[in-house]
Amino acid sequence: MARKHREKVPEWYKPPQEVICPICGRDIPEDQRDEHHLVPKSRGGRVTQTLHRICHRQIHALFSEAELETTYASAEALLSHPEMAKFAAWVSRKPPGFFDGTRRSNRRKEKGHNRW
Repeated sequence: MARKHREKVPEWYKPPQEVICPICGRDIPEDQRDEHHLVPKSRGGRVTQTLHRICHRQIHALFSEAELETTYASAEALLSHPEMAKFAAWVSRKPPGFFDGTRRSNRRKEKGHNRW
């Protein structure tokens, strides 16, 4: 009778690490990961942070690149803004794969921020 060989999982294998969004605190699925430049790339920023796609889009819907560069260059600073904190509280109750369309905020429209 032939022996049954049990294959061992290679010792070098490590399961994928879960990535937590610093904005909403949820696990980020592979297909929902976006890299956000803390200081916009167009303004010389190089450091990135992994965020949920919906959180990343909300940041760019609320803030101009000038605001991101000068005032909101960290997750803590972003969450200090009342509209972003309200969004984060809302989206944190959604499942990790949740995605919804994002519209530019009225605040940016009123200020006259077009592209930058």
